[in-house]
Amino acid sequence: MWSRVRVRLSPVWSPVLVVVLAAAFVVAPPLIAGIGPSGGFAGEAGLRDAFGAAFGGYWRSGGPAFTPDLDGVVDYWLRYHLVKAVTAGALLLVLTVLGVRLWRAFARAGRLGVPRQAALASAGVLVTLLALFSLALVMANVQGMVTPFASLLPMLVDGSPGGPAAVTLEQVRQGLAGDGPAPAALTVLVDDFTRYHIAMAVIATVVAAGLAVAGVLLWRRFAATPRPDRWARRVLASYGVLASLLPLLAGVIAVANTTTALDPVPALAAFFEGGW
Repeated sequence: MWSRVRVRLSPVWSPVLVVVLAAAFVVAPPLIAGIGPSGGFAGEAGLRDAFGAAFGGYWRSGGPAFTPDLDGVVDYWLRYHLVKAVTAGALLLVLTVLGVRLWRAFARAGRLGVPRQAALASAGVLVTLLALFSLALVMANVQGMVTPFASLLPMLVDGSPGGPAAVTLEQVRQGLAGDGPAPAALTVLVDDFTRYHIAMAVIATVVAAGLAVAGVLLWRRFAATPRPDRWARRVLASYGVLASLLPLLAGVIAVANTTTALDPVPALAAFFEGGW
């Protein structure tokens, strides 16, 4: 088994896996999500139209429980984000393995020529950036998987909805402004919007903690590396600085989402007004 793993993550196969997983991230989610009982949709426009119609029916139903149409769209979106989260996670893993190998090779670059050093450094930087982007994709899609209803809401305000959709959106705005009694659907909307931001606050906190631990380990490794081994120390110091700064960014994201979750109505109202 271990020999098969080494083949799959060998220097030759790792770039191939990156390309395959990147393509799967784009192509696979709508295909796999459409296998469920609710079926799929004719592209993003079809999904937007279906969600707009289903949300309007749910809003007019007067009850807190999702209508069958809305339930089908939300279930599809959950599966969609699940596939994306798994694919992005696999891509992050492969990029991490590839990045470690590239930077280990660069750490031994003192014995190589300048062109080889430059090629390894460029490839290492590119893979690092792609890994960070993959991490962001994992975070966003886990959030969408946890709260698929709230993550669909941007489709309600995209473009210039007219007809019944415009009437529904105006009623939502009035409800958020406190004009009249709040429909049961509005309470569900606010609650899921709150969970949406709680989910990202938790995700960002976990990521910040993980990056902080990685930073500590990198700096300890840096301190234990002999001074003559300057290439290895450069790599460790560079990643140590990066791993020390990224938790601050993740912390800002966690705080911002926590703040919104504590008082969600103004943010949700701004969203439906097109200002969020």
